[in-house]
Amino acid sequence: MRRIATAFTIAFFSLQANALGLSDLSNADASGGLKEALIQGAGKAVGKLGAVDGFFKNPQVKIPLPPSMKKAEKAMRMFGMGKQADDLVLKMNRAAEAAVPEAKTLLVDSVKKMSVTDAKDILTGGDDAATQYFKKTTSGPMAEKFLPIVKKATENVQLAQQYDKFAAMGSQYGLVGKDQANLEQYVTQKTLDGVYLMMAQEEKAIRKDPMGQASGLVQKVFGAIGK
Repeated sequence: MRRIATAFTIAFFSLQANALGLSDLSNADASGGLKEALIQGAGKAVGKLGAVDGFFKNPQVKIPLPPSMKKAEKAMRMFGMGKQADDLVLKMNRAAEAAVPEAKTLLVDSVKKMSVTDAKDILTGGDDAATQYFKKTTSGPMAEKFLPIVKKATENVQLAQQYDKFAAMGSQYGLVGKDQANLEQYVTQKTLDGVYLMMAQEEKAIRKDPMGQASGLVQKVFGAIGK
């Protein structure tokens, strides 16, 4: 009987907690639960992308040669130079994988600086409200962190140097967009895109299944959304 009573008590309080709406939560709980969830999500996203093949073998984020280089790539393959093109694609993705770990500190710092108002806006916003917040607060500093790592990873690739010369000329005549005029900048931007895509997926997963999260506070906060 005692076990049955204990189980009933736990179930009762769990139901009560789940019945809470967002307006019933304290600012501290709402902010704390969100921050905890976002730090957890940032760690997962960076961990996945920063591993070997985190970009290269993930079709969602794998970095291809820039669109402006497609014709050149096709010609290279016709003349038996496909290995050079493949090597550049591999190096670009390895550069992204090497750069991504730098993102974690910036993402966590951004979370820690988040105001209560920011937290409430994110909680009541769309499925990617937190991701948009990260884009606004971290894209500039993150690009600065990524660029030298990408540059180092591609500087000894001859094809990368040839691409920069080709792209620079194309840019002068409006044939190549500014975002593709330099291979390092292109890879840096694609790396940023990959980080934010994975963060959006982590955010969506937390919103969809808050009860599947390890933290009780995260469950309480995200479980209250929409009630």
